[in-house]
Amino acid sequence: MKKPPIIWLNVFLFASTLIATITLIPWRAVTHGFDGFEWLALVVFAYASGLSITAGYHRLWSHKAYKAHPIVRFAYALGGALALQNSALHWCSDHRIHHKHVDNNDKDPYSAKKGFWYSHIGWMLREYQASRYHDYKNVRDLQNDKIVMWQHKHYLLLAVIMNIGLPIFLGWLNGDILSMLLMAGLLRLVLVHHCTFFINSLAHIWGSQPYTDRNTARDNAFLALLTYGEGYHNFHHIFENDYRNGIHWWDYDPTKWLIKFFSWFNLATDLRKVPQERIESARLQMQLQRAQHKVAHLPNCDEIIANFQAEYELMKQHLKDYYQAKKSLLDAKREQLGNQQLTRQVEELKARLLAQKKNWLSLTTAY
Repeated sequence: MKKPPIIWLNVFLFASTLIATITLIPWRAVTHGFDGFEWLALVVFAYASGLSITAGYHRLWSHKAYKAHPIVRFAYALGGALALQNSALHWCSDHRIHHKHVDNNDKDPYSAKKGFWYSHIGWMLREYQASRYHDYKNVRDLQNDKIVMWQHKHYLLLAVIMNIGLPIFLGWLNGDILSMLLMAGLLRLVLVHHCTFFINSLAHIWGSQPYTDRNTARDNAFLALLTYGEGYHNFHHIFENDYRNGIHWWDYDPTKWLIKFFSWFNLATDLRKVPQERIESARLQMQLQRAQHKVAHLPNCDEIIANFQAEYELMKQHLKDYYQAKKSLLDAKREQLGNQQLTRQVEELKARLLAQKKNWLSLTTAY
């Protein structure tokens, strides 16, 4: 089968920036050094561009996990140009197709089943999807966003201004244009490129699958450190419209924190969260599936699996009862109604649920 034509511009961009980074950065560090302002610019630009992809391109525009004020959307548009990962319209079109056809080698733009290299960068080096972008029919909603379309129309100019013009200006202010170009421009670009590319590659290869095994997406707390919180990818692929990826307060998810911060000032609204009952049910389903698989070789497996199923159904009922009672209590509090009886009921149901979780854990780890 004949391979699609090479996209020489992309090959040149990725190869030249990588080669320049591993040669020019050490040379400049040894012969001249970098000052604190240049290191600060590197960090600030890395987070500005990376978070514009994760909070803007990804969670806002691709998945509509929340709504954002025009000021925020404008900042994302500029940050997206700084990230140099194509326009928001183009990026979101690819990403929505990825979610719709995840792991389908013929339709997923960056299917992990084609290997690390392909899903990380290879898919951008040849014209694999050249015929797809004549009308962007899967992002028609975004074509009504004036900021998205402004960025799409002027993307090349914005990319040059943000990646070359802005570092030159800061370098001029700091008295060293070359060092600023190398740090805030070159090194930052390569780091952000490959860290965000890890979401398409490593996050579909390395990690756990606590919520679903219907696709290759994995949860990996270490990758979250490199991808601005996007490492909890198994969760994301089953609950893609949640504004969070890391659902626990301790999960490293600066994208979630940024969106929440904006919400305090009404710059982000309608933050979408999956009900906790659905999350726990998905996790429970995976635990049942793994437990059944673990004992499938035992001579009395049918009896054991029947026990698993009975405890699973009981656990599901406890989850449902607890979260229904909890919702009733929250509704009563909002309406300022008496809720002492509801409070006691919620506490009792919570105690039963915790006891059932303990039984479930004992049963599924006994074999």
